[in-house]
Amino acid sequence: MSDGDATDDPAAFNRQVRDVWDRKAGFWDDRFGEGNDFHRTVVEPAADRLLALRPGERVLDVACGNGAYSRHLAAAGARVLAVDFSATFLDLARGRTGEHADRVDYRLVDATDADALRALGSHAFDAVCCNMALMDMADIAPLAAALPALLAPGGRFVFTVLHPCFNSLGATMTAALEDRAGELVVRRAVLVEGYLDVPPGRGCGMPGEPIPHYYFQRPLHALLGTFFRAGLVLDGLEEPAFPGDGRPLNWSGLSQIPPVLAARLRPAPAA
Repeated sequence: MSDGDATDDPAAFNRQVRDVWDRKAGFWDDRFGEGNDFHRTVVEPAADRLLALRPGERVLDVACGNGAYSRHLAAAGARVLAVDFSATFLDLARGRTGEHADRVDYRLVDATDADALRALGSHAFDAVCCNMALMDMADIAPLAAALPALLAPGGRFVFTVLHPCFNSLGATMTAALEDRAGELVVRRAVLVEGYLDVPPGRGCGMPGEPIPHYYFQRPLHALLGTFFRAGLVLDGLEEPAFPGDGRPLNWSGLSQIPPVLAARLRPAPAA
């Protein structure tokens, strides 16, 4: 999967992906709310640091889900256009938006449609963000292609994803009990069996959810290369992790292995 395409008919497959999210949006919204522990501890701080938001900036939040990060940005003073391809998610997002409703606009837009993205405004956004969603998209090339036209001069694109090296359908979390000179110690690790070519497949996003959703695992060269080919350059990178004081078979117990990759890209300067 070199470009993000999942099948010979990406449009049909994308409809399947959207239908799954429509079916599980209510469950996800109930459990996630305004951000679960994973989001608040690992995702949001890294995204905030790379975004370096200034009050009054115009931000496009792609694949906004229930709008938690959009509202977070609005509370920080941004004017936010939040888009998602799930009408169900957008209804839930609007229902959660109160105090800063005047600074958040929700619209139904499919991020795999470059023309629909470009129609949001020519160089209209100081920043574009996409939190924990690229690995859920059947095709990321349209978003990459649209970014240079969406971003204002000096603008940036910030994304977070499940770390392609450690947190994918090709990786397994393990724990083992070791006797260290008479002291029983739990060792935690991630076993990586696949990385370069992990086929699309369904997986769990949250325990207890009614239906698993599709994941599209991309190694780093494919993930970043899609944006490089669209004329963007990388100028910020983080690999956030938990402090390591949690349960053995949980990311909160792995302080040395990051579950998330966060990156900032900008349009390459003119030669």
